[in-house]
Amino acid sequence: MRTLKIILLIITLTFISISCSGEKLEQKGSPEYMSEIDQWHQKRVDRLKDENGWLTLVGLHWLEEGENTFGSDKNNSIVFPENAPNKIGNITLKDSVITLKVKNGVNVTSEGSQVKNIKLKEDITGDPTILDVGSLKWYIIKRGKRYGIRLRDTKHPLRDTFDGIERFPVNEDWKVTATVDKYDPPKMISLPTQIGTIEEESSPGAVVFEKDGNTYRIDAVDRGKRLWLIFADETSGEETYGAGRYLYIDAPDSTGTTIVDFNLAYNPPCVFTKFATCAFPPKQNFLEIRITAGEKNWGKLQ
Repeated sequence: MRTLKIILLIITLTFISISCSGEKLEQKGSPEYMSEIDQWHQKRVDRLKDENGWLTLVGLHWLEEGENTFGSDKNNSIVFPENAPNKIGNITLKDSVITLKVKNGVNVTSEGSQVKNIKLKEDITGDPTILDVGSLKWYIIKRGKRYGIRLRDTKHPLRDTFDGIERFPVNEDWKVTATVDKYDPPKMISLPTQIGTIEEESSPGAVVFEKDGNTYRIDAVDRGKRLWLIFADETSGEETYGAGRYLYIDAPDSTGTTIVDFNLAYNPPCVFTKFATCAFPPKQNFLEIRITAGEKNWGKLQ
C-alpha cells in the first residue's frame, strides 16, 4: 500500500510539471535572477492586497445625468453594500460637473476632514476626490463619456484569504532583447474593454522580438518612459486568462532596443474583480506562440 501511494505521488508530480501541450517546464536562470523575479512577484501580491488594491473593489456604479441618491437602502438610485448607511446623500452629474451633498447625520470624510457639500474630481485628473464612510472608500472614474463610482471596502475578506497567483516556472530564456519599429507619426490603436467600450490609445511603435526562429510583433501603448504591452498568446484561455495579459517594459534606448521579460507578464485586474474596466489586446497583438512565462489565470472571480 505504501509503495502504491509513492507511485501515485510520483505520477501526480510528473503531471503537474508538464503543461497542457505536453512540454516539460522547468526553472532556468541564475539565483540572482530568480530572486529578482520572486521579489517582484511578492510586491505585486502585496499591491493587490493593499487597501487600495484590486482585491478591495466591491462596486462599480455608473452615474445618470442629474441627481443620483446612494446608500445601502434598496430605494436609492445607487445601492451600496449593507455595511453602508441607509442613505448617504446624493451625487449630481450636470454637464460633466459632479457634486456631492451628504445627508445630515452621516459622517463622510475626505483626507480626514468631514465633508457636506463638495465638488468631486474624477480619476482622469490624476487627483480624484477620495471619500470615506466606515470601511468603504470611493471616488469618481471617467471612461469615455461615462462617469461612475469606484467603490472599495478596506475590510474585504479577500485581502486575508488571497493565497497568491500561480505562475509558470521562472525561465530566463523568456527575457528577450527586442527592437521597436517606430510609427512616424504614432498611430492610434483600438482596445476593447470589459465594459463594452473602445479605448483609443497612441502607439509609438511595435515591439519586435524573435523566439525559436520566428519573429513576433506587439503594438505598444505609450506610457512616457515606459511601454505598455497588452497581448494574448496560445496559452490564453487555457493556462492563462482568455483575454490576455499585461506587461510593462522600458522605452527603447538610443539604439532602438529594449528588454521584454515575459516572466513579468501579469493578469489584468478584471481577473480578480468584475468591477474593473480592463482594456484587452487589439487583434494584431494575438501572438501565435505559447508564452509559458509569467502569471497564470487565477479563476476565483468575486
